[in-house]
Amino acid sequence: MTSPVRAAQPWSPQPWGANDGGVSTDSSALFVEKFPNMRLINWIWHVRGSVALAPGQSSEAAFDRLAPLFNVTGTSHELANDTLTFRKKDQPAQDKMSVFDSGVLRIEKGAAGSVLRYHLISRALLFCFLLVPLFLGIAEFTTFLGKFEKPKTAAAATSGKTSDASKKPAAEATIVPQNPIDKFLGAPAPEKPKKGDADKPRGRNKKPSPTAAYVFAAMFAALYVIGRILEDRLVKRLFKKNLLGS
Repeated sequence: MTSPVRAAQPWSPQPWGANDGGVSTDSSALFVEKFPNMRLINWIWHVRGSVALAPGQSSEAAFDRLAPLFNVTGTSHELANDTLTFRKKDQPAQDKMSVFDSGVLRIEKGAAGSVLRYHLISRALLFCFLLVPLFLGIAEFTTFLGKFEKPKTAAAATSGKTSDASKKPAAEATIVPQNPIDKFLGAPAPEKPKKGDADKPRGRNKKPSPTAAYVFAAMFAALYVIGRILEDRLVKRLFKKNLLGS
């Protein structure tokens, strides 16, 4: 006797609650239930909103208008019970919703009319957000290394002052006389080293600077803020345009 094979169930985030009043099986919902504090920070990479449907517009007609947004390369979706779930993988840059990796769109009927509510998830926004503290940490670590190397630099400067007398002959010895043949051919004489050149630090001895890390942190912070605000507005405008044809 063989055991019955259970059909594979489609992925469904169901961010609005459980199935038929039961316990939600969504992994993200279960994660939020296990860690309630995540509700305070999941807005970082979760975009939620709503768009009112046109008067008398049915759920079928609304999803028909939205279909072109999900019938694109790299996007899989399923429609059931006035709820559309989608997931994207290796989505092309031409995709108008390429910044989002998954989400749920659901039409709810109320006294004032039907409303499309959406819940979208973007790993790109999360990536930009996490890079900001990462580069700030690198900058702080670089600053710490610079402070740690200060005593060594001071000690080197002190020892350099005490050995000035020994450095001068060495500097003079480094001046190479011009070759007689070069002089005969009219080649310019080698320049004498300028005063203080020997005291200048070489490239490998330069103090580590946190400037680059701060620049990257500011760049990704700007990308996140602009993306979080802009994508929220753009996706709402996109849904509204497809639903209302305006």
